[in-house]
Amino acid sequence: METLKLAPDGPVIIQPKIFRDDRGYFFESFNDKEFREKVCDTTFVQDNESRSSYGVIRGLHFQTGEHAQAKLVRVVKGAVMDVVVDIRPDSIYYGKWYAAYLSEENHRQFFVPRGFAHGFVALRDDTVFQYKCDNAYCKESEGAYYFNDERIGIPWGIWINLSDIKLSEKDENNPLFDDGTAAVDVDEQ
Repeated sequence: METLKLAPDGPVIIQPKIFRDDRGYFFESFNDKEFREKVCDTTFVQDNESRSSYGVIRGLHFQTGEHAQAKLVRVVKGAVMDVVVDIRPDSIYYGKWYAAYLSEENHRQFFVPRGFAHGFVALRDDTVFQYKCDNAYCKESEGAYYFNDERIGIPWGIWINLSDIKLSEKDENNPLFDDGTAAVDVDEQ
């Protein structure tokens, strides 16, 4: 696999080696040893999957404190623009966002370290999104920021017409970034 680190201790785009022939393709979607050598030393404990229609935005979500999560995300069917925001208060990159286009054709994966809010927009109907987490979900430790906060400045409109966006009621009411309602302490691991 090839990796592209977007920032020190930040998100990583992973391109697996794909073997194609007239039967189709094969690739190793996860190899613990190689992941630890090239990305980071972590153990994933939970796998999740979602299905979204065109225009669905999920995020910007995170877990706080001892329940903070790193994620390894990928698209099995369809396509997304996957976005993360550095919400580590002591980071020199605090508030900076990063994005990766993930699709069933490119088979890319995106590693999201602890201390980052995560979200994506589905660019096709019936998009199937899978992700591994290195910590179990805890409802009491969940946090989120409003996806379209001007202080973050994610340009959702270059990927999708804003009138096509579909949000859950919960995501419509997420707090704005840096309003003091949420922070991630990555030292509490």
